[in-house]
Amino acid sequence: MRKYGWNTFRDLIFRNPAVVNQDPHVDDGDENTERGNWASKREYILSTIGYAVGLGNIWRFPYLAYKNGGGAFLIPYFVMLVVAGIPLFLLESALGQFCSQGPINTWRAVPLLQGVGVAMVMVTLIVSIYYNVILTYSLYYMFASFQSPLPWSSCFSWADSNCSSTPTVSCNVSGVLVANWTQENITCPSTDVITVPVQSPSEQYWDRVALQRSSGLDETGPIVWHLALCLLLSSILVAAALFKGIKSSGKVVYFTATFPYVVIFILLIRGVTLEGARDGIEFYIGSQSNLTKLYEAQIWKDAATQIFYSLSIGWGGVMTLASYNSFHNNVVKDAFVVTLTNAGTSVLAGFAIFSILGHMAHIYKMPVGQVVKEGFGLAFIAYPDALSKLPISPLWSILFFFMLLTVGLDSQFAGIEVITTCLLDAFPKLFKHKHALLTVTTCTILYLLGLPCVTQAGIYWVTLIDQFVASWVLLILALLEIIGVCYIYGGNRFIKDIEMMLGKKSFLFWLWWRACWFFISPCIIVLILVWSLMTFTPPSYGAVQFPVWGLALGWCIVLFILLSIPVIAVYKLMKAEGSPWKRLKSLCSPSKEWHPYLVVHRGERYSEERSCRMKNLENMPEVNVNVISSSWL
Repeated sequence: MRKYGWNTFRDLIFRNPAVVNQDPHVDDGDENTERGNWASKREYILSTIGYAVGLGNIWRFPYLAYKNGGGAFLIPYFVMLVVAGIPLFLLESALGQFCSQGPINTWRAVPLLQGVGVAMVMVTLIVSIYYNVILTYSLYYMFASFQSPLPWSSCFSWADSNCSSTPTVSCNVSGVLVANWTQENITCPSTDVITVPVQSPSEQYWDRVALQRSSGLDETGPIVWHLALCLLLSSILVAAALFKGIKSSGKVVYFTATFPYVVIFILLIRGVTLEGARDGIEFYIGSQSNLTKLYEAQIWKDAATQIFYSLSIGWGGVMTLASYNSFHNNVVKDAFVVTLTNAGTSVLAGFAIFSILGHMAHIYKMPVGQVVKEGFGLAFIAYPDALSKLPISPLWSILFFFMLLTVGLDSQFAGIEVITTCLLDAFPKLFKHKHALLTVTTCTILYLLGLPCVTQAGIYWVTLIDQFVASWVLLILALLEIIGVCYIYGGNRFIKDIEMMLGKKSFLFWLWWRACWFFISPCIIVLILVWSLMTFTPPSYGAVQFPVWGLALGWCIVLFILLSIPVIAVYKLMKAEGSPWKRLKSLCSPSKEWHPYLVVHRGERYSEERSCRMKNLENMPEVNVNVISSSWL
């Protein structure tokens, strides 16, 4: 393994010819000496687990389980994992590993749908902008936790008159409201008790201090500078981890992919020892489970949606990470390891979350259901509020937000790697020795694009992008992916490609995968997609509705992403030669660049198929099948 140090850096800067001609992102022992490989199988597994296990496992899955009948939710969740999650994860992993290319060049298998790969990269680029902002929130809260008491533990000078740690209860006595009344006072009939809504200190801290939130998307306001600085630090951390591509990020994930589990176990052990923890766990997955929910379609839709988004299917990251594997890596085994670990992490995180929320509900003497939130409300309002009630609260708060940071960093690593890998694959001669510069440039651009998201209206931009881009658009891309691979390229041909990597498998081995790829998975995606569109409601942030122009902008972003698919298809049809039917047929057939990256892995099968295809083309009227080059178009 090549060693790097100050001398290497100096030689690169001063253009030492002996060093400049070497690719610092390829080791001597790599199978693929042009693109490089993972230094070890562990680095790939940890990177992929880190990519799959994201913030949704921490702040969305526990809420969905509580909302959909507790333990009953696990039944449809694992059913959807088996019939859709694992098969689609294997499909994307196998595609990337077979051709050792990113999500754009992977579509050399079906040139007509190369726009799907472009759309995946565009989604990843846009999502990476606001995901970086979420890392910013985690960084800010982590730094704010280095003080005692925690700044959101009580209504300090930044709070207004509506801030209170306990609900304000009044009694309607003969038409007159008497304040500071408690429900235990038996002289006030329960029908006359009026609870005045207030905001908790953690909620006001989030709105008034951390975000300095404006009234709406129309009121942009100035940049919140403490968030801008945290955004800069987040960008620097990501750029530093990816400075040498997978060679450096593969070392970082030894910490970032494993540390969250240490914190989850610590919080779980601390949580279950608290008074009221049992009530929280009962609401999450215990005796409060409602099996009758299984008869409702909503629980199945929520389970399938969580599987798709949690495994990052349709983003291009799974293909990208797998493209750096060795050709004969057991991709099937890896698919099971990553997907099952991801599912187990979601369940485990739920116990840690709900045990402490149960304690919070016990302190406030409220039902657990009234303190449970999802998304930002759980991560930055409810859970910090619960942690502030614990002894040594700064310690638990630092651990929690450091965990959120490491969980988010892994996903951001893969997102940036998708972008840089596609550029490297498209322009290998231009960027081969400039990977570090490419990474720094990408992170700088993402930082600048993220600045609007750290203004006083930033949370509205983050919500708008999340609701429009990282939603049913991914379902469309996943559906087109299945159609392209299984029905146009050919599912049986794809299975032969996998067998080139793994060796010959029996018919029974592939029977289940065929059933999922050809029928079960696409049907599930279609049902969820139709349901999502039929039940679509304009996004909002709490009670704040977005203006018409904001919603129109969201739809324009969606159309811009999806229109790239037909636009690129039409462009390729126009560039091809021959009759319309022959053009379409040629674009639905693999291009001559579609094959294993290294010649040694192509074997007789691809050589024979390619020679037969070229002979047939010689006997046909001239048709330009080589419509995609090493670049994208």
